[in-house]
Amino acid sequence: MAKVFDANNIRNVVILGHQSSGKTTLTESLYFVTGGTSAKGEVEKKNTVSDYTPEEQRRGSSTQMAVVPVYYKDHKINIIDIPGNDDFIGEVIGVTRIVKGAVLIIDASVGIQVGTVKHWNQLRKRNIPTFIFVNKMDKENVHFDELLEEIREKLGKEAIPFCYPLGHDAGFDGFANVVDLKAHKYNGKECVEAEIHDDKKAKVFELHSMITEEVAKVDDALLDKFFNGEEFTTEEIHSSLRKSVLAGELVPVLVGSATKNIGVDTMLQMFIDYLPSPADLKPFEAHDENGNPVERKTSDSEPFSAYVFKTVVDPYSGIINLIKVNSGVLRSGDEVYVGNGTQRVSMLYTMTGKKLDNASEVHAGDIAAVTRLEGVASGMTLSSPKNIVTYKSAHYPTAVIFKAIEIKNKNDESKVGPALQKIQLEDPCVEVKRNNETKQLLLGGVSNSHIDYVLGKLKDTYKIEVTTSPMKVVYRESIKKTAEGDGRYVKQSGGSGFYGVVKMRFEPASESVFAEEVFGGAVPKNYFPAVEKGFFEALNSGLLAGFPVIGVKGVLVDGKYHPVDSNEQAFKMAGILAFKDAYMKCNPIILEPIMRIHVVAPSQYTGDMMSDLNTRRARIQNMEEHDGNQDIEALVPEAEIIDYATQLKSITQASGYFVREFEGYEEVPEYLKEKVIKENKISE
Repeated sequence: MAKVFDANNIRNVVILGHQSSGKTTLTESLYFVTGGTSAKGEVEKKNTVSDYTPEEQRRGSSTQMAVVPVYYKDHKINIIDIPGNDDFIGEVIGVTRIVKGAVLIIDASVGIQVGTVKHWNQLRKRNIPTFIFVNKMDKENVHFDELLEEIREKLGKEAIPFCYPLGHDAGFDGFANVVDLKAHKYNGKECVEAEIHDDKKAKVFELHSMITEEVAKVDDALLDKFFNGEEFTTEEIHSSLRKSVLAGELVPVLVGSATKNIGVDTMLQMFIDYLPSPADLKPFEAHDENGNPVERKTSDSEPFSAYVFKTVVDPYSGIINLIKVNSGVLRSGDEVYVGNGTQRVSMLYTMTGKKLDNASEVHAGDIAAVTRLEGVASGMTLSSPKNIVTYKSAHYPTAVIFKAIEIKNKNDESKVGPALQKIQLEDPCVEVKRNNETKQLLLGGVSNSHIDYVLGKLKDTYKIEVTTSPMKVVYRESIKKTAEGDGRYVKQSGGSGFYGVVKMRFEPASESVFAEEVFGGAVPKNYFPAVEKGFFEALNSGLLAGFPVIGVKGVLVDGKYHPVDSNEQAFKMAGILAFKDAYMKCNPIILEPIMRIHVVAPSQYTGDMMSDLNTRRARIQNMEEHDGNQDIEALVPEAEIIDYATQLKSITQASGYFVREFEGYEEVPEYLKEKVIKENKISE
């Protein structure tokens, strides 16, 4: 049974960084050093605790977050390893909602990469206290002083080295702790305390002075001591550094090698010394069942509430919801309110990678897993039925690229829907929709490679193979001119026949409506609904390319009827024929869907992005620059952005992204009209 921890002795820490920077290896090292396993796993051997899915082991990289609790000096540190690939941005968004501590990894051999900056910006946006861990210091041609300058230039001057490396390249064997002025050297098995090399002392003391100066800025009394040349006590240094790190004014830079476990012990101690416990956090904002704002403190004495930050579909355990307990205590067997009803938590666990350990209770500030809850997904709130609250859900990026999929084996058609639903539960950035007009089943994602990953999961996990084709744009037709048309449906077949004759006027309108202006009973009122039905049925397929017709007002103005042969079917058909008779006289046009997009990328790419958008018939609505990024808002035809995600990635060297939403329909330019009709004409 899992041990219970108080909020003061808990740390929730996310590990981020560019793909292949060593996040999973560092997680494994932290787990190994703290006694979680007797044999350290390796990514290459496909036996790490956090990369446990078949997809991750096949790819050699993370595709979903994993929680790995480690236990150190009576503290529980929930380490959360998340993917570095942009395709899984939903994992970053979900996790950064619930942590207040982070390690941003930089590969010392390559320096700051695109993913490094993206994750740094996400951490700054969330005001998450962060350590920077310069990993792989044992690689060749590593120049720490140059890398430190790059860090301070690109990520901010608040990045201060708390450690300085000892040894070079493969000879890297430890570091000097700049705060405590102690050296830690790797002896082949573990790090032991040692003397600082003579040739490093001057640099280490120079950096120690830099930290002392930063400490002095925190407190007026310390500033006086600093100017008087008095030494700070160890307690004063640690206390002031903690305040600065929590406030985001200082970002400690650490060095090490996750492969050799160098720097891991120091990092663990710094988690405790410098990162906030859940008890340190300000109250969480929520709303009660009446929509009124309320607060919840991270305290066991508060009513229970928790936020679902990740949903996992396990082939054996079913749907697993990972939760962060924001307030109160959750016990196995408790009833919780979620969505619009109450459910019982019959199974409560702590989760280590894929392993579930039974838990009798979980306290405020901790992370747990629950199973067998119906209809629960990421972004939802669990709370006490007696004190119902709701937390604001994370905002996930919309799908920006779609592909049509078709099942290879007809026997799998009944399986593909449930399989895609499970994938969507795990990844809120995946979108699935069926377009009844184009008869396409569309799969959407944040990039081509994201969609390819989902297709691979369909094949490997759910044994469903599909083929893909481009998404068809859903056009519409409309009219620009008013015209009249006659509809005559007269048939005799021996017995009672069909007789319906109408004259209708069709004119442009903001929305399609039916009206009548019949005088003298030329068409009896009881046939008006039949004519209306025929009119709206005719709108389902225009005569230019077969697209649905919108924005037409159909007015019944005259007609004839027969006392015996007239019936509803005859007048319905007459309405259809009147529309067809008038349509080409109404100057019909093709309408295309227009999307409102927001494009965000470093400002240095603004010129290239604008040039590309101009070729896509975009109309710029707004431009704003903030934090070194350019935010461009534009209206652009959907047909022009089918491949935009791929092109934007190329233009911005993978640093740009965009979101989209439907804005409305606009007329296709005349020079493109025939091309659209030819490519999309629906054969009758």
